[in-house]
Amino acid sequence: MLTMNLLTSPLSRIALAAVVVAGLGFSEGAVKPALAGEISSTKTLHKTVKVQGLDIFYREAGPKDAPTLLLLHGFPTSSQMFRNLIPALSDKYHVVAPDYPGFGNSSMPGVDKFDYTFDNLANVVDEFTQKLGLSRYSLYVMDYGAPVGFRLAAAHPERVQSLIVQNGNAYVEGLKGFWDPFRAYWKDRTEANAKPLKGFLNLAATKWQYTHGTRSPERISPDTWTTDQYFQDRPGNKAIQLQLFYDYGSNPALYPAWQAYFRTHQPPTLVVWGKNDVIFPADGAHPYKRDLKNVEFHLLNTGHFALEEDGDVITRHIRRFLQSNIS
Repeated sequence: MLTMNLLTSPLSRIALAAVVVAGLGFSEGAVKPALAGEISSTKTLHKTVKVQGLDIFYREAGPKDAPTLLLLHGFPTSSQMFRNLIPALSDKYHVVAPDYPGFGNSSMPGVDKFDYTFDNLANVVDEFTQKLGLSRYSLYVMDYGAPVGFRLAAAHPERVQSLIVQNGNAYVEGLKGFWDPFRAYWKDRTEANAKPLKGFLNLAATKWQYTHGTRSPERISPDTWTTDQYFQDRPGNKAIQLQLFYDYGSNPALYPAWQAYFRTHQPPTLVVWGKNDVIFPADGAHPYKRDLKNVEFHLLNTGHFALEEDGDVITRHIRRFLQSNIS
């Protein structure tokens, strides 16, 4: 009877678990995170809010009274690129990741019904943050998330507590030869100049974005490019992506304004950059150090979607960075 009482006691069960784990060869330090995870784990919620008459899908987790992280995804993905990062941070932070119109699970009006420009994507995200009452947040920007997020930051610097930049460009040094066919399209929007860009919209190109530059391509789940391609292959979506390819040409002209925002407001910034990325090479990462005084800088030995291979490394950098700068 005494033995049964001891085993049914919560403290005794924890002690017993420690003994069992120790017997399996794990250290005491390995026990604590597992137990903490059981006790304080949070669930990611999958929600939708109306913005400009559109259904904007978003993932959300963590306590709403905690510091907020606004995660802005790149092309050709959606908030699903943050599917692992969100629960890794939501024990201490309020984490929110929307899908832009035309991406993921948000509404996808045709190009004749919605203005697919980066100005307008930023407007939608701006209204989205207001609908959710996000008055202060740290921005995680990647790929397309950079021109969306930096528009928000420059327009509302008082809202931004810090920046986390992962393969997101704000300098001409970051637009290398990969961008030559895009430059031709920006200069002359013809079918002939659109043809090579359409090659970026197929499954092989989407898979390449995930695997190129990685140390171990076999570690990258095929669910990533399969999911992204499913959304790209919806009728009308390729026209949306071509429109955004064209409008990306509006971003370099804004680089001086974004750089002025960096110099004037000096947001604490964490740069975590996949250095083997061909789309946004490390040449575009280094200039952040030119304009920002409080910048933590890490080049990672991986590719464009650095979270897929080095998500654990990036998570540790983020937690330490936020603890030092906003917590």
